[in-house]
Amino acid sequence: MRLTRSYVDMPLAVGGTVVLPESTANHLSRVLRLREGDPCVLFNGDGHDHPARIATVGKREVTADILSSHPVDNESPLHITLLQGIARGEKMDLILQKATELGVAAVVPVIAERTEVKLDAERTEKRLAHWRNVITSACEQSGRAIVPVLSTPCALDEAARGQAKEDTALLTLDPQGEASLGTVSIDGGRAVIAIGPEGGWSPRDRETLRQAGFTGLRLGPRILRTETAGLAAIAALQSRFGDL
Repeated sequence: MRLTRSYVDMPLAVGGTVVLPESTANHLSRVLRLREGDPCVLFNGDGHDHPARIATVGKREVTADILSSHPVDNESPLHITLLQGIARGEKMDLILQKATELGVAAVVPVIAERTEVKLDAERTEKRLAHWRNVITSACEQSGRAIVPVLSTPCALDEAARGQAKEDTALLTLDPQGEASLGTVSIDGGRAVIAIGPEGGWSPRDRETLRQAGFTGLRLGPRILRTETAGLAAIAALQSRFGDL
């Protein structure tokens, strides 16, 4: 029987006992109805799974004993960063969930000219917390033990300049782009794919990406929605350069 994997943001040491976070404790004890002595698997993003056993189930807390630790080797050899124009609600959740399942290493939410989502400081913190939960839940399901890095939302020009590194292929989807999957080169094992928001990249956005060194990548003649584009690009790059 496959054991439920649960992400916990805390140190995990073999032989130690941890008090599980409230959300994890509720899921294991109330949803899955685990009881004292039942096995589970915990991970904290350090690249290891930590088989554990429920030690106590109380009204106020649930504890678990860490029994062992073993490395999980399922990360892609291709380090992909997704620069994603912030999309609305469930679309953004879908993008983050599936990108995590496909093996993306990092996500940078970007604010472009046509971004429809408006975030003040308070909403940004709430969105980030929600997006992190989406990503860690996808790691739980997909078996990943390293959690993709989620950056704080920033303007496109800042994000684009920050990705300009010598060993990194900088790409953005473009039906008229000069590169195709058969001609693009990723020599350093690192790629950044920039995807526009619901309204697409504006001419100014495209110029910003061009000046930062991004190359247009063709995946076909059709225009893809924002929730399709990044996932298609990640899957295509993983198929040629990664582990799919």
